[in-house]
Formats: sequence, C-alpha cells, structure tokens
Amino acid sequence: MSSYEIKDIRAVITDETGVHFKPVSVYIDGGLIAGVNRRPDGFIPDYVYSNNARKLLIPGLINAHTHSHMSLLRGCADDMPFHTWLFDRVLPLEDRLTPQSAAWGTLLSCAEMIRTGTTCFNDMHMFEEVILDAVHRSGMRAVLSRGLVGTCRDGIPSDGGRLEQAFRDIDAYRQQNTNGLISFALAPHAPYTCDEGYLRHVAQTARAHGLRLHIHVAESRRECEDSQREHAKTPVEWLDSIGILNSQTLAAHCVHITPNDIGILRDRGVSVAVNTVSNMKLGNGFAPVPQMAAAGVNIALGTDGAASNNTQNLFRELNALTLVHKGHTQDPASVTAREAFYMATMGGARALGLDGVTGAIQEGLRADLVILNLDMPHLTPCPDEISALAYGMTGLEAETVFINGKPVMEKGELLTIDLPRVLYETEQAARKLHG
Repeated sequence: MSSYEIKDIRAVITDETGVHFKPVSVYIDGGLIAGVNRRPDGFIPDYVYSNNARKLLIPGLINAHTHSHMSLLRGCADDMPFHTWLFDRVLPLEDRLTPQSAAWGTLLSCAEMIRTGTTCFNDMHMFEEVILDAVHRSGMRAVLSRGLVGTCRDGIPSDGGRLEQAFRDIDAYRQQNTNGLISFALAPHAPYTCDEGYLRHVAQTARAHGLRLHIHVAESRRECEDSQREHAKTPVEWLDSIGILNSQTLAAHCVHITPNDIGILRDRGVSVAVNTVSNMKLGNGFAPVPQMAAAGVNIALGTDGAASNNTQNLFRELNALTLVHKGHTQDPASVTAREAFYMATMGGARALGLDGVTGAIQEGLRADLVILNLDMPHLTPCPDEISALAYGMTGLEAETVFINGKPVMEKGELLTIDLPRVLYETEQAARKLHG
C-alpha cells in the first residue's frame, strides 16, 4: 500500500470537545493516519499533495441511513403523501428490481457519495451478494444490512429467508475479505412491517452475533397514531418495552417523538440518524434535533434513499439541517454549522460503531479524508471554513477522496468506479423498470 503526505493544508479537526480549524500536514501510511503535524520516524511518502493554499481537508462524511439501490427510483414518486409513496409506488417498484439492476443502482449511489465527499455509509438493502459485491468494488467503507420484514410464531420466523440471506452475506465476506471496509448490521424494517415476535427474534439474534440493529422509527404521524391505537404506546415506547432499544441500535428518522421518547433514547444509548431532506419532501415534518442534542442523544445524518431525497449528497443535508431548525425555532444559534458537521462525522462514526476507526483527522484512525477545493466564486472570501461547509458548499467541491488510505477519487476523477459504464447501465435498468 502506498504512503502519502498532504502538505500544509487547512483542516477541520473534530474531537470530543467539538469542531476546530487548524493548519496541518497529514501523513498516511498503511491505510492509517500515521501522523498529524508529526512526521513518523523514517517516513518517506510515495506521493505528496502540495499547493494546498486554497484547499481544505476534512474527515470523510458519514451517511448514517440510506438505501443505495434506490437511485434507480430517483424521481419516480415525487409529491406524494408518505404512505401512498411507500405502499402504492415504491414497494411495488422495488419488487420489480432485479439483483443486477440493484447492483448498478448501488454503484451509482456510491459514485455520487464519493463525488460529494462521503466515505462511509449505512445501507438498508434488499438483495444479497450483489449489493455486497458492488460496495466492495466501489472501495467505500460501509455498514450493510439486509432489510427484514416478517413475523415469528413459537420461535419460528417467517420472513421469506431474509435473515438467512443476511447471514450468508456476512459469512461470505468474512471468509473472503480482510480489509475491514465492510461491516454488518441487522435491519428489521420498521415496527409496522415486523410483528413483536419477529422484532424480538431479530434483536436476540443480533445480540448473539455481536451485530447492531438498524430500524426506521416514528417516521410519519400515521405510524405513531397506529402505534397508539394498537399498543397504547408511541413507537419508541413500544420498541423499548419489547427490548429493541439499546446502545447497539440506530433509529432512523425519529420525527414524531415526545419528550419522554427522547429520554428513552438517551437512557438506552440509542443513536438517531436524522434525514432532513427526505422528511421534508415526504411532508413528514422535522426531527426535534435541538431537543435531542440538548438531552444528550447521539445524532448522525442520513440522506435516506434517492426515491425520497433524489440525491445522496450529505452536504445538502448539512445545509438543510442547519437552516430548517433556525427557521423553525426562530433561533439563529439552533443547530450550528459546527454541531451539524460533528453529527456528519463523529456522530455518524459513533452511530455505526466506528468511533475509533473513522470520522476524524486523528493519528491512528483510518485515513478516510477529503480534500475540498475552495477556489470558487461562491466560497470567496471564506473567513470561516467550518461555516462554509454548512452554508456555502454543494459537495461538488470535493476534489480528492481517500478511503482507508487509498485514493478513490483524484482531481474529480473516480478511480474505483467506471462512471460512464455505471451511468449507461443504470439508464438501461431504469427504462426497463419504469417501462
């Protein structure tokens, strides 16, 4: 593996005390950040990145909730209420996807994420093997989970073999690959698509195998009304009552939650992936991010799938998150640029069990790094680079991207993904799907 020096560059440093700006030189060796402003003894780089006067180095962004194969469904169900969108449009289209078309859709999402500065993502998908292969080819860091829908009676699950599929992927990857870029979780889809017995079964299986749980929670008002009618509890209260919520749980959305729900999430150590753009577009509302943050809940950012967001661009989420809550609360300090960037990096790493692996520019972490080009009209002048990340950038400023110490994009050119081929194949797959 080659070694690299990123020389004399301004950088955004995230740590447990917050988000800071600092001029640095970074040394990459063996996939790791081998030094920050401290050249390791005997270090001789194979490549040096210099001329960085108008560049900014950031830790790679972490997309904590998406469905990568859904890039094929981009724009297919716009301007619809959530339950119409999901049950009448998206799920029937998903049923028509082939494994090969889903793989091309996943590669398309990976290409978009890399090009907009995301180095790691948490995926809930619906195909075994082909999704794993596509993500492996992309060179991205990912936590993969097969979406699970089912019931369970007398300890016997009925889910169409989905849980068995999930473990086939896990076993195959662990036997064949050792680079550590891909890890796994179990993903019961939602409280309204899995019965109590199945949720308990999946949670017990996850604990037995040391896996995290990834689940949609309280995304729509109707979900919460149905939960109150069926269980006399909110979705959070009900999931907690059956033992689903703990420090290994990532709850996506959490839009319609109560102060009591927030206390449960905090006390159980649950991380929440907020999906601001998707929730706005589907008319579901806004997750109470300021209240969750004030209570001490760990928050990460997700795009959700392209069927509801249309993009996989986490910079768009940074912008939406910081602006929406200022307007909603009429408080310009509500969800600051620094707080949101922390959520998009360290918050995401913690949510995925990858703190100590990625999410920051720190010696000893994996070298998941992005060099941004600031030499653009909309970023000139740029007195505060951290504010620019949330309020000025589009994501297309990403110029060079490292994942696990390896360049996967350089000067805007993808190195691990044949983008013209991916664009062609996804266009063909989309025509068949919608034709």
